[in-house]
Amino acid sequence: MGKALEGVQVLDMTHVQSGPSATQILAWLGADVIKLEVPGQGDITRSQLRDIPDVDSLYFTMLNANKRSITLNMKNPRGKEVFTKLVSDVDILVENFGPGVVERFGFPWEKLQELNPGLVYASIKGFGPGRYAEFKAYEVIAQAMGGAMSTTGFENGPPTATGAQIGDSGTGIHLVAGILAALYQRTRTGRGQRVQVAMQDAVLNLCRVKLRDQQRLAHGPLGEYPNETFADEVPRSGNASGGGQPGWAVRCAPGGPNDYIYVIIQPVGWKPICDLIGRPELAEDPAWSTPQARLHKLDKAFALIEEWTERHTKQEVMGLLNAHNVPCGPVLSTQELIEDETLAALGSVVEVDHPERGRFKTVGNPIKLSESQVAIERSPLLGEHTEQVLGELGYTEQGIGELRAAGAV
Repeated sequence: MGKALEGVQVLDMTHVQSGPSATQILAWLGADVIKLEVPGQGDITRSQLRDIPDVDSLYFTMLNANKRSITLNMKNPRGKEVFTKLVSDVDILVENFGPGVVERFGFPWEKLQELNPGLVYASIKGFGPGRYAEFKAYEVIAQAMGGAMSTTGFENGPPTATGAQIGDSGTGIHLVAGILAALYQRTRTGRGQRVQVAMQDAVLNLCRVKLRDQQRLAHGPLGEYPNETFADEVPRSGNASGGGQPGWAVRCAPGGPNDYIYVIIQPVGWKPICDLIGRPELAEDPAWSTPQARLHKLDKAFALIEEWTERHTKQEVMGLLNAHNVPCGPVLSTQELIEDETLAALGSVVEVDHPERGRFKTVGNPIKLSESQVAIERSPLLGEHTEQVLGELGYTEQGIGELRAAGAV
């Protein structure tokens, strides 16, 4: 069975998380991803947050699966020579350097396009052109400046970051969409193009419902929010869904930090909920029976549900509610997720063997294609494929030795 991106070659000049998350998806879809790294150092995450001394960190290994690694000194004339050959032959170049770095290497977009008219040149930056363009961006900075932090947390608490990496990996997914679109357009035009995604834009895109609510505020308070007062901006609303169907996280037995289940009250689900919690009369009581009647006392409604859920585990509650088609989801801890047998069976969490760290678990490809299945392979060691890739470019063993002696690789 073929791979979706079989025959597509990617030159990966990315580092840390946002860029590598994108190129890892491309590798999982079948592309040949060649990761270009600085000799003797490599991607900085190889050494960040290490749990085993002198071994590539989980930070690196979990973002660089299914890639090949070569080392190349972009400040060395012979290194630039190798880069020129590489970029002239690949389909996609991906980078997430700060603004102007690739240009300072001597390869502005105009030169890259001249070397390879079909090149798709994809970049992640913190911000788009304008007053923020030169600012540095990290995960939580993107969350802060894209609208996520101001709308996350509880009403009287501080702005809160989300554990989901929507700034880094969220931007990476957006970049993949742009790359694939550019590749498809190239099949019709024969020409490559630039693809650029700003981290701020990606987070903003993921926060679009909050901009929806910002504009709805002009017409009055947001009834589906639990907040008592509203100012001129969308407030933090705790665990409220903020959508058409109210939801909340309620406590379960035995009362641990993640013993919660998120329950959504649909109109059709109110009667089965009332039956389950032992309050069947509320299903017919006009003060409770309609969504409009419950809207201004949702806190009391979920308190009643919580009195019942606190007597059961979250797994028991999930089973009982799902039996009555009531939407719910237990809050799963990282330990529960990494040990979940269903996720393992689905390939959502996989075990990989690494030559230095041994076996470890990582995420699998979240994009499932029926006609393109790719096994998850380990991340490469630093420079592991340098000779292999240089050989593919036509360099002889002697020529590779000369490049090493010149400090180019």
